[in-house]
Amino acid sequence: MAGIGVNLKKIFSKNTITTHVYGFAYSMVATIAPMFLVIGAIIVMQLLLGFSKVGYATRELYSCTVLYIFIFALLTAAPFNAVLSKYLSDVIYNETYDDIMACYYFGLGVNIVFSFIWGVPFCIWEHVVGEVPIYYVFTGYCGYMALVLVFYTMLYLSICKDYKKISLFFFIGMSITIILSLIFVYLFSMEVTYSMLLSLTIGFAIIGCLEFALIKSYFRENSGKYREVFQYFKKYWKLILTNFLYILGLYTHNFVFWGTDMRMVVVDTFVCMQPYDMASFIAMFTNISASVLFISRVEMHFHERYRAYSEAVIGGRGMDIQNAKSRMFRQLSEELMNLVRIQFIVSVIIYFLCITLLPYLGFGGLVMKIYPCLAVGYFILFTMYSAIIFQYYYNDLTGALMTSASFWLGTLIGSIFATRLQPIWYGIGLVFGALVGWTVAYFRLRHIEKSVDTHIFCQGSIMKKGHGTKPSNVVYNRYELVKKEER
Repeated sequence: MAGIGVNLKKIFSKNTITTHVYGFAYSMVATIAPMFLVIGAIIVMQLLLGFSKVGYATRELYSCTVLYIFIFALLTAAPFNAVLSKYLSDVIYNETYDDIMACYYFGLGVNIVFSFIWGVPFCIWEHVVGEVPIYYVFTGYCGYMALVLVFYTMLYLSICKDYKKISLFFFIGMSITIILSLIFVYLFSMEVTYSMLLSLTIGFAIIGCLEFALIKSYFRENSGKYREVFQYFKKYWKLILTNFLYILGLYTHNFVFWGTDMRMVVVDTFVCMQPYDMASFIAMFTNISASVLFISRVEMHFHERYRAYSEAVIGGRGMDIQNAKSRMFRQLSEELMNLVRIQFIVSVIIYFLCITLLPYLGFGGLVMKIYPCLAVGYFILFTMYSAIIFQYYYNDLTGALMTSASFWLGTLIGSIFATRLQPIWYGIGLVFGALVGWTVAYFRLRHIEKSVDTHIFCQGSIMKKGHGTKPSNVVYNRYELVKKEER
């Protein structure tokens, strides 16, 4: 993300209204534009194809299929992205670019196997128990695997700082999706919901292929050093658990409510709770600008302070190191506070717009009762994730894992308790989990601030590590030396 910060600094340095608008737009393209393109394509297809006129059961089967594709593609792809990103950063630093394709193929194989383990049993259950046609099940599975490929390959393009091309590929894929859905329905007279699902699957596959082709154009050689990538998985297993628990925590509160009596079961297979799921989506959208703010402010300013401290450690005086450290942590706290202040203003504005306008669009009743508490929870959650990113800066993998684990566990316990409360408090589980995670992250950052000198200067080793008999710890023995002289 530091590459975004460098570009944004150049944009904002001109300090005009136009450049500030352009900088915000650039941040959106780099972070959340793909999500909006997919949502936009789904909405356009529904409007153009008369989705609301389709039978209720058919609509719900399609909606649940798409919901499960997104949730579980993210859950299966996310755990490995952090450790692969770490490996890629080290490869780029060492300029051994031939190792990138080895990392890509190894990581792709791990993702496919992991996704297969979760996806195939569910598809068999969907066909056998739910009696969903095999062609529909297979199309949904292909869409799921295609989205896993898209999420996975985006990691490598992000490392290459090709954020604009990621958004361009999503624009191309979703445009083709809309066109194909119209062709399938009006030219080939296919059923509406299946044509939408098939078009979406093809669109994801096109995006994944375009991303893969671009990566291959950048990195043509493959070193074949797959064992080194595997060693990173063993060494940085905490990164895998941290990412997985964080993403799992994002949906744990939904899963808890899916297990209540308020759930809806579709074809004896899919489970959901529509009011809660819709409230979660709106609440996440209310605070999604935190991602843009984090990129455009925190990364842009803090990365320079962090680099100044690193340069001072390499060749500066003791006084320079202490001054750089003080400025770095002061900048960290300032940017966290700025993120909270600005995001609070943005969230309040969006919140009032939502509670004012959404009832006129058909989103009322139970959805709007659940929404306020969830909006608070996602506000705290995105702030907590910013703290996790700072923990990554200081290689505090244990702290990051503690933060994600406490967030997930707190959300699970709080959501189970929330099912016994009134609807207005249904989101209190997410609020509680995010607060617990943020508290752990805060105290870990304070611990890092106090012990950063130990972490920087006392982690090395004078002797090279190896296997064998441990050498004696006696360096000098005066009596042995006297005996040798007497002989």
